[in-house]
Amino acid sequence: MTGAAGFIGSHLVEQLLHENHTVLGLDSFTDYYAREIKENNLRAASADARFTFLEADLRTADLREILRRHNVHHIFHEAGQAGVRPSWGKDFQPYVERNILATQALLEAISSLPDKAQIQKVVFASSSSVYGDAEKLPTGEDDLPRPISPYGVTKLAAEHLCFLYAKQYGLPVVALRYFSVYGPRQRPDMAMHIFMDSILRGKTIHVFGDGEQTREMTFVSDIVNANLLALHSPNGGTNNVPRVYNIGGGSRSTLNAILETLGEIAGAPLRLEYQARAAGDHRHGAADISRAARDLGYEPRVSLEDGLRRQLEWQKSVVSGQ
Repeated sequence: MTGAAGFIGSHLVEQLLHENHTVLGLDSFTDYYAREIKENNLRAASADARFTFLEADLRTADLREILRRHNVHHIFHEAGQAGVRPSWGKDFQPYVERNILATQALLEAISSLPDKAQIQKVVFASSSSVYGDAEKLPTGEDDLPRPISPYGVTKLAAEHLCFLYAKQYGLPVVALRYFSVYGPRQRPDMAMHIFMDSILRGKTIHVFGDGEQTREMTFVSDIVNANLLALHSPNGGTNNVPRVYNIGGGSRSTLNAILETLGEIAGAPLRLEYQARAAGDHRHGAADISRAARDLGYEPRVSLEDGLRRQLEWQKSVVSGQ
């Protein structure tokens, strides 16, 4: 598991341990947000004897030796530089290094293993940001990706690298395009985390744009389930044919509607301040998940209201513990 200490990676690690897998977790603890948060994400997993953690940078670590020594058979590649808005200008370099170069280094290590059949599945965490302002809603995997942020460009490039190595070396690759993931442990820079923190602290919520942009929110446990389905499904990434799947929450809402629901759950009036639309933010997002349903058996289980309630309860515990 690369990015094991992150928001999604740590949830996936715990579920794999729950299903009695032995897990090797890698993370480099980049400075995008506080190391303490990531270490807390791994607290439960670290108490399990079946979990081994290595602090390692994918670009510089001897990944071939790590994979061989630990007899790794399946890889979840969750590591990467996240965030649409910070990916512009001088801050683009980490996105190139951690999304493109790190992915290439991992793929090189896999393809150079003495036993070519050692790795039975690679599941890559991609993003709906590759679609940009999609021309068709809901958007299907065969629709042309047109990212409108540097972040989206690097995630699409990493996807292409995965598919290139799959074709050249026969790697069994599956790419999952996540749509607006939220839930407990969400990164502090992400919208729902910021909105909830503002509510709990009685601060004004700053909304980029008019709030009528739409998002398909996907709860983190549904993302975890999609990864496990991709791992076990014979239809994903077999016969040297890489597959890509949209993973969404099943419905989309305007940001204003999401905030209204959040206010009702919190039982508090919201103070909203609207600002200009941020560069790289797509206007609408909606996933056609029919391929994932057909091939993987994927079906989102957590409603938006229930998911928001779960995340808010978690954030309350974080705020009260400070």
